[in-house]
Amino acid sequence: MNPTLRPRIKICCISTRQELEAAVGLGVDALGLVARMPSGPGIIPDDLVRELCRRTPPSVASFLLTSETTTQAIIAHQCRTAADTLQIVDALSEGTYKDLRTALPGISLVQVIHVNGPEAFDEAKRVAPHVDGVLLDSGNPKLPVKELGGTGRVHNWDISRRIREALDIPVFLAGGLNAENVREAIETVHPFGVDVCSGVRTDGHLDSQKLHRFVDVVRQYVP
Repeated sequence: MNPTLRPRIKICCISTRQELEAAVGLGVDALGLVARMPSGPGIIPDDLVRELCRRTPPSVASFLLTSETTTQAIIAHQCRTAADTLQIVDALSEGTYKDLRTALPGISLVQVIHVNGPEAFDEAKRVAPHVDGVLLDSGNPKLPVKELGGTGRVHNWDISRRIREALDIPVFLAGGLNAENVREAIETVHPFGVDVCSGVRTDGHLDSQKLHRFVDVVRQYVP
């Protein structure tokens, strides 16, 4: 996909109504709501995910981060929360993306690809025809306790750029982004959108100053 002139902004790990309102007030494009995970920050129960989805304005996408790996469980998860976008943070173990499409018409599918090496390129190419977007992150699903996001680590942006250039669907870039490095990340990868969690937080809480700085840097980017 060609470079995007103004990358979209997704603020992840939203966990309270106040955090939602702060992000929405700055005009961000999407919110990430983290459901049950084996590890990582920002985890909230499904009933709170549903409440925050209900409060998300129609012009802002609500991403449900689900660690479910079977299509049956993923479908049930979306139905419990009513998010308009599924961010699938692990590989499917049972069922197909077509099953999700059939059961959840109108719900966008974004598959997370954890960029741990060149093999991420082949994985992204394999799933791209079946989803609406991919999100490149820095987790490690192969650990005994899986890391499926929120690590605060930067991965190899050169691999991410190759993936973005090879796909004809939107590519979101995540993993260790903050106000200090997001411009370089955009200039290197030219993603459709940037996704941040820990980079706009202090002691686990959304930091208004960090959030403002991050949004300002992305908004001021000129190719």
